[in-house]
Amino acid sequence: MTKATWTKFFGALVLLGFASDPMNAEPRPGSTIPATTTFESGDTQSSLIELFTSEGCSSCPPAEKWLSALKSSSDLWKKAVPVAFHVDYWDHLGWRDRFAKPEFTSRQQRYAAAWGGDSGYTPSFVVNGKEWRGWFGGNAMPITSTKVGVLRVAVGDDGKVSATFAPDTMQARPLALNVALLGNDLESDVKRGENSGRKLRHDFVVLQLAKTDLIASGDRWIGSLSIPKQNAEKPRAFAAWVSEEDVDSPLQATGGWLNSPAR
Repeated sequence: MTKATWTKFFGALVLLGFASDPMNAEPRPGSTIPATTTFESGDTQSSLIELFTSEGCSSCPPAEKWLSALKSSSDLWKKAVPVAFHVDYWDHLGWRDRFAKPEFTSRQQRYAAAWGGDSGYTPSFVVNGKEWRGWFGGNAMPITSTKVGVLRVAVGDDGKVSATFAPDTMQARPLALNVALLGNDLESDVKRGENSGRKLRHDFVVLQLAKTDLIASGDRWIGSLSIPKQNAEKPRAFAAWVSEEDVDSPLQATGGWLNSPAR
């Protein structure tokens, strides 16, 4: 089967509702279908709220406390999808952040370059791909009313993810799916650095991040990937967003709890 034929065949499955929903698949004899959780955005753009933070930064705990407060907000997962990226450039100043990854630092650096800056800082908020300094002044979180389309994502217990994005307007550029497994109610007893002697609490921590290209199929975009568990912490939540290929700014986002969060 040629690549073009396969694309048409897979697109037909999506239109029938099978490829985008693993729960519709017929099991083979003697096999079982992994349980899936489905997340779906509205047509209005949900705000992807990114916090760049570090356990080595003494200014970061208040920002993380603000992010944690979203757990009790009615806007959570409907209008706001929060993710906390721990950067690693504080690690050489006395305390190594166990959640920090070089790729998270690179993500922040790409944002800074896009804004014309030469470096990142913490705490730093990014809302829908734009720097948001309003948090420092106590301003309300920016919410958009732009209609962009519906993103639907199914997550299986086996780590397989399938997604369908139906945009409101035709997308001329290739799109990509970004998915993140999030840790919640995490604690660290910091022994050194600026936060020495403090017990830090974290929510919406990005434990794993994966990305794959989406395939155009009629009036929608489809894609799938697998996320093998690689972190000692158990993911408590999930976030997904669609962006243009090679661009970090999101077009649409969705997410939710993988199980009931502790309060």
